[in-house]
Amino acid sequence: MEFLIVCPLVFLAGFVDAIAGGGGLISLPAYLIAGLPVHMAIGTNKLSAGMGTTVATWRFWRKGYIPIREAVFGILFALVGAWIGAKAALLIPDGAFRIIMLVVLPVTGAYVILSQNMQRTEKEEYASQPRTRVMVALAAFFIGIYDGLYGPGTGTFLMLLLTGLARLPLQKAAGITKAINLTTNITALTVYLTSGRVMLLLGVAAGLFSICGNYLGAQCFSKSGAKVVKPIMILVLAIFFIKTLYELLV
Repeated sequence: MEFLIVCPLVFLAGFVDAIAGGGGLISLPAYLIAGLPVHMAIGTNKLSAGMGTTVATWRFWRKGYIPIREAVFGILFALVGAWIGAKAALLIPDGAFRIIMLVVLPVTGAYVILSQNMQRTEKEEYASQPRTRVMVALAAFFIGIYDGLYGPGTGTFLMLLLTGLARLPLQKAAGITKAINLTTNITALTVYLTSGRVMLLLGVAAGLFSICGNYLGAQCFSKSGAKVVKPIMILVLAIFFIKTLYELLV
């Protein structure tokens, strides 16, 4: 039953993540809906998400969407942030995590509903290179902490920060987002693996579905992607919110 619930939703999450980011808003709830404890769900989700993100990152690299200098700054700071976040997550009790989710989920849902598509194009001017790199590094560090601690929405939040604060064009922001997200996934996964909080068989099986979803999503990447995936994200978030609230009350 866990495989039947998780694998199709993780495929959908990979497709969504490659197009508009935020696939974790579907994949992590999938593991929790299937009945995994919170920390085990987060750790296993890092495994499957990391497999899918690897494929999407490679495809964005092949298309020339990842500017090396900016990406390196982001990767280094993301590594530190994700390690801090993952270590902190292991200190939070399962029940406390679910209560935190009841706050995070509605806020995240509101953000998904209200957010506008990133419209910066290749023709628009970059911010100065030093400022861009500083903004990329700061975004990577703080979102890295968030991804290690919890995770859903990481790609979407990074896209917003990189197109807004760092003033990167959409395609390059998407490429750097993939590189940073891959870094935070691998770093956090290492922490969860060494703590015994990963279901390897389920994670690898779901990861294969994530790879397929990310591959197809990267093929379909476009500026209008967020419009397509918003209803899916909201539906899964609503189901997960109701399930979490029910488990806390019963």
